[in-house]
Amino acid sequence: FALKEEAMPFRRLAGGRPDIAILVTGIGRANSERALRKFLQNNTPRQVFTCGFAGGLDPKLQTGDVIFSTTDAQLTQALTRATARPAVFACVDLIATSVFEKQMLRANTQADAVEMESEMIHVLCAERGIPCATVRVISDPAHEDLPLDFNQLSNPDQSLNFGKLALAIAKSPGKIPALLHLQKQTRLAARQLAAVLGRVIGL
Repeated sequence: FALKEEAMPFRRLAGGRPDIAILVTGIGRANSERALRKFLQNNTPRQVFTCGFAGGLDPKLQTGDVIFSTTDAQLTQALTRATARPAVFACVDLIATSVFEKQMLRANTQADAVEMESEMIHVLCAERGIPCATVRVISDPAHEDLPLDFNQLSNPDQSLNFGKLALAIAKSPGKIPALLHLQKQTRLAARQLAAVLGRVIGL
């Protein structure tokens, strides 16, 4: 997971099981690569799931839909049984914050959803022969703008700068209802993702 908020419902569901490691990497390719390389120095997982939120590019995908991508036949079978749907992902460097950006990504990549971490995770797992799947849940569908441009509110390491966020809200208090709506959506999405992962792993 990139964020602790994405991982929280699954962490509760996993209940500290010793055979499950939950790694929170931070946002983006560089952070996910750095965190996973460090983890793999002392661990050899049986399988890896790169999980979290994704923005919808396919207009048919709705908030809470869980989708996946993998080249591993056994993981495909397990994820399909768990009600996740196969999809094509675009891995990008910036958050797609507007409907227009999502439409352009859809047109240019033919992807169903957009996220920011999975590409390097798959590369590192492939180098080591570890089965890997991207498992993501739609947090904001294709027809929805995000209430703020979170790229402008980030620190250099792509984490959210809460000072900038507070200032942005102070300048545009009318955005508060949309932010609360997004918070509600992401909480629902994280619970949906945890449920699917739980079914795959047998929790």
